[in-house]
Amino acid sequence: MKKLTLITLIALTLASCAKTDDEQAREMLTRIHTLYESGNYRATLDSITLLRDRYPAAIEVRKEALTVWQNASLKMAQADVAATDVLLQQTIAQLDTTTNRYRRNMLGVKRDSLQARYDAMCGVVKMIRMRQKNEQSKTEKQAQKQ
Repeated sequence: MKKLTLITLIALTLASCAKTDDEQAREMLTRIHTLYESGNYRATLDSITLLRDRYPAAIEVRKEALTVWQNASLKMAQADVAATDVLLQQTIAQLDTTTNRYRRNMLGVKRDSLQARYDAMCGVVKMIRMRQKNEQSKTEKQAQKQ
């Protein structure tokens, strides 16, 4: 009986030393911030997905991670817009100087494709900014109520 009590006490002591889900989620969020600050946006988004899967009950940490998610998504979309714009401008320049009809047609298709991608990514950037603005408005309204 004494051994059982002793084992139970040791088990309870060890269990009380274990970190809670909120503490573990907070540590993971710290690593996510580090990834974001280093410009590794894809790994940031992957880590946030992992955090949401592992710690579904860590609501406050997940709310903070949402802000990081939006910022990383915005940075990635902006980089995509910039890269697409460069390719689009290069294609337009080639189109203007090419005299071969087949080559001009192929460059025209490429230009149209890049233009569609550029427009879509600009839409993504606008949507993310709109969501950020809405989140900020909600936060301000909640702060005013308190």
